[in-house]
Amino acid sequence: MKNLSLLLFSAIVLLFSCNHKPNSYSKDGSELFTAQELFPTPPRPEGVEDVIELKCDPIDTVRIGFIGLGMRGSGAVYRYTFLDGVKIVALCDVVPKNVERAQEILRKKGLPEADIYTGTDDWKKICERDDIDLIYVCTHWDLHTPIAVYAMEHGKHVATEVPAALTIEECWQLVVTAEKTRKHCMQLENCNYDFFEIATLNMAQQGLFGEIVHSEGAYIHDLRWLNFDDTTGYWNMWRLKHLEKTDGNTYPTHGLGPICHLMNIHRGDKLNYIVSMSSNQFGMTEYAKDKFGEDSDFAKRTYKKGDINTSIIKTEMGKTIMLQHDVTSPRPYSRLHTVSGTKGFAQKYPKKGIALEPNAHHFLSQQKLDSVLALYAHPIVIDIEEKAKEVGGHGGMDFIMDYRLIYCLRNGLPLDEDVYDAAEWSSIIELSQKSVENQSMPVKIPDFTRGAWKKVDKVTYHTK
Repeated sequence: MKNLSLLLFSAIVLLFSCNHKPNSYSKDGSELFTAQELFPTPPRPEGVEDVIELKCDPIDTVRIGFIGLGMRGSGAVYRYTFLDGVKIVALCDVVPKNVERAQEILRKKGLPEADIYTGTDDWKKICERDDIDLIYVCTHWDLHTPIAVYAMEHGKHVATEVPAALTIEECWQLVVTAEKTRKHCMQLENCNYDFFEIATLNMAQQGLFGEIVHSEGAYIHDLRWLNFDDTTGYWNMWRLKHLEKTDGNTYPTHGLGPICHLMNIHRGDKLNYIVSMSSNQFGMTEYAKDKFGEDSDFAKRTYKKGDINTSIIKTEMGKTIMLQHDVTSPRPYSRLHTVSGTKGFAQKYPKKGIALEPNAHHFLSQQKLDSVLALYAHPIVIDIEEKAKEVGGHGGMDFIMDYRLIYCLRNGLPLDEDVYDAAEWSSIIELSQKSVENQSMPVKIPDFTRGAWKKVDKVTYHTK
């Protein structure tokens, strides 16, 4: 019996070692297990260069085609009527009333009417026009990458709503096309321009927090009422369909974007690997039963998306990031935005606060907090803060984002958010899904810069 037990134990050890081969060894010869590289990096074509700090010819008047005029798109059209140096040339949406609503926004401001498009594939016609400089994409997620790639291939700069891509393959499509065409591809991550977030970026760059060691971001937003609304919610209930088929972090960029800029990702550091875990799904089914009845179609559907997803990311320089996603639980909205350094700490949710050495056990008083935020207001915000709050868009951050995009295009400057940001932040969707599917296995994050992440050493929001 003893020999049989030993034989069984040996067989188990052998089986485990065969299925979990180490990738490397430590200095003392012990075996190390490393993150799985599920997505190899394609080589950059000969003669093609990276687009870090890409500069393009200045455009005096930026001619724009808007594609997708639902909740986000119509708001964008409104904001752009307050910007100088732009001309709205085309409006496109498969819902005619959305196009008419956007057209009415132009009329009320006394601006020329735009050409309208309502066909399913009319977005291609807009990209093919020779009198448009920028394609602004606010469609459902599945069309973001196809439109962005097609636009760049037809000589247009592109700005696309979040997430810019849904898969690693789409992330690479964006990068490869931007490098080949030398056109800007910006993911419209508005949270980078929220007043607190961009102030902490300035604080970090001026050393207030010391060495940033750890950051946290999230998208915690109870969207059940919208996801289950088949009339005034998301068009064709597209967002609910994603919750039915996809687990992991399906909407990572609002939380991740601001902290990636704080930590100079692909500007001196890079994301190395991710470990992700989801709870089971409870809330969607319970909500559907309560609202529509236990025998309803919604209550009987299978929702793959776990209620709460938590991911941990390790960077090349040894920093860590915690990222969460939850659109199901009845809880207050939060993006966390937590910054922890060797000299200080900041957080936006649930209560805005900053703590600094030598008294970092306690947050600054409200008076001192207000003083610090005023002192470290980011230079790009100071001149347009009042107008941004007046025009609005999530409190003004949307207007600052749009203002900066047009400012950089008109002055031939690198954009604040480049195609590598779009790829890195969006890649978390599939990477987290793969980790969750494999019992939170560490998964390597592709280097979308293909080695160029050391080319500059910090994030810069350029001005003339």
